[in-house]
Amino acid sequence: QVQLVESGGGLVQAGGSLRLSCAPSGRTFSNYVMGWFRQAPGKEREFVAAINFNWSGGSTYYADSVKGRFTISRDNAKNTVYLQMNSLKLEDTAVYYCAAKSTIVAITTSSLYVYWGQGTQVTVSS
Repeated sequence: QVQLVESGGGLVQAGGSLRLSCAPSGRTFSNYVMGWFRQAPGKEREFVAAINFNWSGGSTYYADSVKGRFTISRDNAKNTVYLQMNSLKLEDTAVYYCAAKSTIVAITTSSLYVYWGQGTQVTVSS
């Protein structure tokens, strides 16, 4: 059974940093698009960042709200995807989900991602 397991969430003060990790199990995800989404209470799940297949250069994509503050990366040797979050703001508070899909079409559309993790809570305090 394929599973995505997130870790690294927690409580951090505004302006601080956190690094989330996503470690798939059950298969290798080096040929998949890996994405991060988040969902705050009472809000829709929204795209945060994604990284393309490694063989095509590992292109990255970001939501405007996190561009310049968050960095997505992947380590295929460790079969792990990371989301480095810097300069965190109160509005970054949410449950963050790792997701995977096999095509690069509509990379920001959550419904097209096949595999999902259980989520990890990120809380930014003032």
